[in-house]
Amino acid sequence: MIDYSSLLTSQLGIPLWSIILITVWEAVWTAIAMWKTAKNNHLVWFVVFFLVNLLAIPEIIYIFWFSKRAGSKRKR
Repeated sequence: MIDYSSLLTSQLGIPLWSIILITVWEAVWTAIAMWKTAKNNHLVWFVVFFLVNLLAIPEIIYIFWFSKRAGSKRKR
């Protein structure tokens, strides 16, 4: 059986701990953003987060910019 973790670390020179850290970082921000999109009924953003994984950058933009604007509209 192929040990993919040692293959990644030896071929790319990326430490295993950094791969795990990036994966957890991505999962946490994606989960928060998808939760907020579902609450705000933003289907397009939900699909983008589901299909695109760019180190959680779109998710962070949504959480700190678009979800606040949608939340403030709902309170009025």
